[in-house]
Amino acid sequence: MSFPDQRPRRLRRTPALRRLVAETRLHVDDLVAPLFVKEGIREPQPIESMPGVVQHTQESLRKEVRSLAALGIPGVILFGIPAAKDARGSEADAADGVVQVALRSLRDEVGDDLVLMADACLDEYTDHGHCGLLTADGEIDNDSTLERYASIAVAQADAGAAVIAPSGMMDGQVGAIRAALDASHHPDTAILAYSAKYASALYGPFRDAAECAPQFGDRRGYQMQPANAREALDETALDVAEGADMIMVKPALAYLDVISSLRQSFDVPVAAYHVSGEYSMVKAAAEKGWIDGEAVALEHLLAIRRAGADFVLTYFARDIAETLGS
Repeated sequence: MSFPDQRPRRLRRTPALRRLVAETRLHVDDLVAPLFVKEGIREPQPIESMPGVVQHTQESLRKEVRSLAALGIPGVILFGIPAAKDARGSEADAADGVVQVALRSLRDEVGDDLVLMADACLDEYTDHGHCGLLTADGEIDNDSTLERYASIAVAQADAGAAVIAPSGMMDGQVGAIRAALDASHHPDTAILAYSAKYASALYGPFRDAAECAPQFGDRRGYQMQPANAREALDETALDVAEGADMIMVKPALAYLDVISSLRQSFDVPVAAYHVSGEYSMVKAAAEKGWIDGEAVALEHLLAIRRAGADFVLTYFARDIAETLGS
């Protein structure tokens, strides 16, 4: 009589055995927490579409970052909501802009104990909600936008950002930012490129949080279309050639194939952004009692790591760090 190979079953028998032979592991070191800081508010403002996430004041942001550092989370990425917006997004690179103020404060608070990343884009700062400057016809002006991105990156580096993360998907943005940082005596400031950022339907809650929904049209002309995977290799190759130190896929779960492809093709750290819609769907279903939210969040992040991401930007960062540390 022949018997099937029972080795897999034997190695699943106890929690300790399962831990021992696990091929992929999730650790607090794999997490980056996205945080929102808003100008002109006195108390943190809950974001209805993202349960558990808030728009921070400068003071509540400091407290949250201290707490995240104590949990062992190695990095945060900041998104700013200014009190005033205009067509150029003037507050994005202002010395007293909301993110620059936060970076200086956090640099003094945590030093090098935690990596301070800053999103470099214009959609939170422009009155039209697009990621770049517009022509008279309402189209994105790529080259003039690059000048703005370069200025924003330098302002953020001056304020203490260790990593600049340009998210606008403008052609040549990494090269323009690298040149500006080097020319302004910031050769050690790293760039995390949103190399494969897709025009996804999963960004809605983020746009509530960052108050950056486009006032007309959409962003499909400069973000990648979800149907394309090979294009991600081309976009990423350009970013790496222009000086990207790390690359990112956004969103994560619907693009695990892209994460895997980039991991196999490029010898730089690969990040994945577990975006607002991915987070909010889990939270909403868990509140209904339909799923075990904590278990699903862990499964999501483990799958993203298994696909090849070296670290994950996720709104679950605090929850997962607390779970892993318990």
